[in-house]
Amino acid sequence: MAINNTMKRLLKSLSYDGIEVKSSRQLANLKGLDPLKIFRNTLDIKMETADGHQIPVRVFFPEEVVTTEKATGTTDLPVFLFLHGGGWVTESVDTYERICARLAQETKHLVIAVEYRLAPEHPFPAGLMDCYCVAKALYSNEFFLRINPDKITVIGDSAGGNLTAALSLMARDKGEFTVARQILIYPAVYNDYSARSPYLSVQENGSDYLLTAGKIEDYMDLYQSKPEDRKNPYFAPLLETDLTRQPDTLILTAEFDPLRDEGEDYGKRLAEAGNQVEVHRIKDALHGYFALGIKYLHVQESIDIINHFMQEYADE
Repeated sequence: MAINNTMKRLLKSLSYDGIEVKSSRQLANLKGLDPLKIFRNTLDIKMETADGHQIPVRVFFPEEVVTTEKATGTTDLPVFLFLHGGGWVTESVDTYERICARLAQETKHLVIAVEYRLAPEHPFPAGLMDCYCVAKALYSNEFFLRINPDKITVIGDSAGGNLTAALSLMARDKGEFTVARQILIYPAVYNDYSARSPYLSVQENGSDYLLTAGKIEDYMDLYQSKPEDRKNPYFAPLLETDLTRQPDTLILTAEFDPLRDEGEDYGKRLAEAGNQVEVHRIKDALHGYFALGIKYLHVQESIDIINHFMQEYADE
């Protein structure tokens, strides 16, 4: 459904710059109040890093799957390692509970969601390193479930898409494991959302469609530990000059999103570097649509694309 003029006026009235961390988190946390939560097939664990930090992880099982995995310690299911959005500052596994549970159900994947540390209390690269730590455990069979590394796909939306792309770059650079596939949903992969941005979508969609260019700048200010971080490819993956040996990649962008063009440009540059890439623009969609629930038209379209992307590898 196209965005009509009445809806555009409403969206514009709700679009404003500025982030107040406490109130934004309180508002986001309301999404975690879900009466159906107790009926979901999940398992919470904590992973400990070398320095003693514990990273909460929640595992979502497809509902109709008999979860012998819990008893046997192994699984034949394909796995999504899910990194949530929220500008590196808000949201959590709790607020993404419904999304992850439905993703598991609709794709028949085990979904493993990471409760990475948030900024500004834990600025870059703390959250990224939490995600990398969990990924390394999965790919190295150091997780509580034995998982076939070839069946793991890293997926994230918005800031989670940023973390997914950065994790794949870091995995290649460190050489400790190889990410075979990644799915980036309207990812933030650049570092400038001012009037100097080279991307038309920042100018066209950066003021009237809920997520504003000014708000992205605020999120990045909170995420960075110092201004120089913005020049780091793990902070802004589009700055990476060598994009070879990256995973097979699916990128979904939203038509009315300031991040649209940079996500599509990242896909173009990945392809130019010799990687297998699919890029799909979801027509009439806004940034954040994936968090609206599986029955929402744009979400179901995205799930269909994801299932088709994954089926290509299942058939190989």
